[in-house]
Amino acid sequence: MLLNPVVVSVVVLAALSLARVNVIVALLIAALVAGLMSGLSIEDTMSTLVGGLGGQGETALSYILLGILSVMVARSGITEKLIRWILPRVQGKRAMTLFGIAGLACFSQNLVPVHIAFIPILIPPLLTVFNRMKIDRRAVATALTFGLKAPYMLIPLGFGLIFQNIIVGEMGAYGMEIELAQIPLAMAIPVATMVVGLVIAILVTYRRPREYRDATPDLGVAAFGTNGASGTDTGWTRQHIVVLIALAVTLVLQLVFGSLVIAALGGVLIIFIFRGERWRTSDELAHGGVTMMGTIAFIMLVASGYASVLTETGAVDDLVTSATGWIGDSQLLAAVVMMTVGLLVTIGIGSSFGTIPILAAIFVPMCAAVGFSPLATAALVGAAGAIGDAGSPASDSTLGPTSGLNVDGQHHHIWDTCVPTFVHFNIPLFFGGIIAAMAL
Repeated sequence: MLLNPVVVSVVVLAALSLARVNVIVALLIAALVAGLMSGLSIEDTMSTLVGGLGGQGETALSYILLGILSVMVARSGITEKLIRWILPRVQGKRAMTLFGIAGLACFSQNLVPVHIAFIPILIPPLLTVFNRMKIDRRAVATALTFGLKAPYMLIPLGFGLIFQNIIVGEMGAYGMEIELAQIPLAMAIPVATMVVGLVIAILVTYRRPREYRDATPDLGVAAFGTNGASGTDTGWTRQHIVVLIALAVTLVLQLVFGSLVIAALGGVLIIFIFRGERWRTSDELAHGGVTMMGTIAFIMLVASGYASVLTETGAVDDLVTSATGWIGDSQLLAAVVMMTVGLLVTIGIGSSFGTIPILAAIFVPMCAAVGFSPLATAALVGAAGAIGDAGSPASDSTLGPTSGLNVDGQHHHIWDTCVPTFVHFNIPLFFGGIIAAMAL
């Protein structure tokens, strides 16, 4: 089991990422390791990886379009008005601000299911506020990741309905029936441990003030404010109204079509059509959007290819199958092994939604064999599928926060997002899944 290609490649990926090797390079090297250990040639491994790039194509394109929309919003000057309104209301209230960000992020999964779309629009203009309050951005990343992760595990609305339906469907496919209404009960203990992790991160780990320099984000445009945002409050202009309408259209399109690509493109076109920006500025706006979000988008593409290498070589199936030999009839050992396998698989693939079907194929029969109840099985399958989402270099639960917090180059994806979220969420969630399995 320890020499399984998934285990070795994930260890390589983690080691290279922690050594500050670029995530894209780390993913490519980890994919080569997985492919070669599975018996593929270098050419076949790269062919499999390239063939799998399209798996996150829509997500990558949506990131670029959201980046363009974010640059348009920033150039309008409306973000300065937001800062002037927020700053007097949050001064000296760091913890309250951070818990508020976590709550706002929670809405993005259920109440207004826009997922990470709000981050590149809302967070960059708030960096000035965070700097003046001396808020540690690692705490902000932790708050955002909590909001992107915990709600879909617990609440059967929006993305939560999708996630929980996957659990119900996959368990039923392997002979263990459970009602959708029971999933929140199964996930209550794992999510409670994440709440503990969030509280520790905000009130203990990252409570100390941290200094950041005030820096204009380098987005490849001349400067924010070139279209009316001169640094002084000039009142509400026509451009501000157009931008607000564009943001409202973006939200409505996301809710109607469920596509970030359609939503972001709609917002961008509204600004152009109603002359919030001139068409001749489209090149510099696109350059700014790519500068802001291009790296994140490309990481998602390469991560999709890496996931293809892991799954199509059979390495994931071999890992899950080999884990059964460690268990015997011990429920505690079964829970520990399943949570460990879930962590390895999901950190490598970077998607809790995508790993549930892979894990359920073996976990459900295994749980039945050792006598776990349907509730306990749902807790294990759900927690094991979700555990690697935080802390993974290739998960949108970490890439999203980094995209907003690093626009001025002062937030490291691995050390400032992945490591804090891994420590404060994956470690508690590991034990939360085990406790839930034993208690239910």
